[in-house]
Amino acid sequence: MNASPAKAMLFTAANTPFSSLSVAFPSLQKGEILVRNLYATICASDLHTFHGRRKSCHHSVLGHEIVGRIEALAEEGAKDYHGRPLEKGDRITWSVYAHDPASPTSLKGFPQKSEDLYKYGHEQIDDHYQLNGGFSTHCHLRKGTSLFKLPEALTDREAAPLNCTHATIAGAMRLAGSLSGKTVLVNGAGMLGLSACAMAKEKGASHVWACDLSIEKATHAKAFGADTAFEAESKDVPHRIFGPDKADIIIETSGMPEAMENCLHMLGIGGTIILVGAVFPQRNLSINAEFLVRNLLTIKGLHNYIPEDLATAISFLTKAKAKYPFDSLVGREFSLEQLDSAFEAGSHGKYYRVGVKP
Repeated sequence: MNASPAKAMLFTAANTPFSSLSVAFPSLQKGEILVRNLYATICASDLHTFHGRRKSCHHSVLGHEIVGRIEALAEEGAKDYHGRPLEKGDRITWSVYAHDPASPTSLKGFPQKSEDLYKYGHEQIDDHYQLNGGFSTHCHLRKGTSLFKLPEALTDREAAPLNCTHATIAGAMRLAGSLSGKTVLVNGAGMLGLSACAMAKEKGASHVWACDLSIEKATHAKAFGADTAFEAESKDVPHRIFGPDKADIIIETSGMPEAMENCLHMLGIGGTIILVGAVFPQRNLSINAEFLVRNLLTIKGLHNYIPEDLATAISFLTKAKAKYPFDSLVGREFSLEQLDSAFEAGSHGKYYRVGVKP
């Protein structure tokens, strides 16, 4: 164990500079791991929290898209998701939450909503758990966290968004079912959208459309598997773009009410829309139930994911990294001490991700 204390950058209030906090290393309890953070990326939800667009705990360590190397394990040791023993020095990622697999909600198949869920990068620090986010030198992992040893083929820059962006999209694909031969529309061409385009293409979609308010972003999605890109500029988009051939599946990542309402009219008979972007307070949607019923439409929502989705995402990225330029999506990098500057850069919207190197 290091002699010098760990360091964390503390979030204390919206739109307020981070403060540096020295933290003594914890005594590990059964099932716990101490990880030295190698790399973290600033997710859109981190920006929502920092700017007060969503309610979150103050006096917390933000950051949940993390890659780290095991520095210490509790005496009993630990195994990864696949049942393989983990050792000091292993490079890992982990689920964004710790959960009790025996809890009622977990047993229903929704571990990400289990009772007493603990989310990294979202919880207020306490006497025992202070290193609980990515914007620190170390992370203290609790029992009930799904752990994954990372393939050496993945760089830290590629791997950091796995346990949020790519795992969430893997969950959306699971809810969508078979994509073979289907037309898929991805609405919103940010990090989630680019992942969705690539994953849909690799899962056999016959045609992938990418739509965004920015035609530049939508066009960039072609490098990630999109066949057609268009700008979401008016309500007649579905008629002008699709004609009679509407989408079988829509992955909606923008979270904007107007976009979700418009997307429903881009679905063909029997179509399904998966909502993954609506993670901040907003108005209610205006939906016509008769339209849903007569067109046999399905609406599904996904928040976070199940551990299986993270396993799927790791496998996907390992195979697809040579085909799609995921490494290029981190536009700038900052040190931990430069976290205020990193958030300023991330807030401008110029970069898909900004990296932080503890």
